[in-house]
Amino acid sequence: MILEPVPPYWPSHFRIKFATSSWERNACAALRRQVFCAEQGIFADDDRDAIDGHAIPICALSTLGGDADAVVGTVRIHEDPAHRGTWWGSRLAVAGAFRGTAALGAGLIQVAVSAAHARGCTRFLAHVQDRNVPLFQALHWASLATIDLHGRPHHRMQADLAAYPPMQDPEHGLVTFRKAA
Repeated sequence: MILEPVPPYWPSHFRIKFATSSWERNACAALRRQVFCAEQGIFADDDRDAIDGHAIPICALSTLGGDADAVVGTVRIHEDPAHRGTWWGSRLAVAGAFRGTAALGAGLIQVAVSAAHARGCTRFLAHVQDRNVPLFQALHWASLATIDLHGRPHHRMQADLAAYPPMQDPEHGLVTFRKAA
């Protein structure tokens, strides 16, 4: 009897939440290095900057048997120290194998803006790479200006806070499911 090969495991759902444990924060940093340094070549060795000292990292976790297995997406948020109520999102990254499979980018954006909204955000901004502008526009963001950052075209964009109700428990976050094959 010939056995059929077993297909690789693929999580059925993902949890998107604040990165609260050290392994989650370390995995977020590693994923950012993979995407922004190794894959896109935007930074040489590391993408960390002064913002990381006060930013809140958010992670998308794959699950195995219902438990967190790996960080497969990340973004960070922070309040602008010079403009109270203005928050920024940056360094949105999703692992290559998980892009387009479970709306992880949209989920990360939802948690980022909704969590900031619950913390007094009156304006939420991000510098978005040109190729990602359609995703943000579909999620109720408007382009305010085009700029060049790190040698690449970006848009300074603003979220419509009315589309992002305050999230009171981002440490728990939300669950998103894998798209049907």
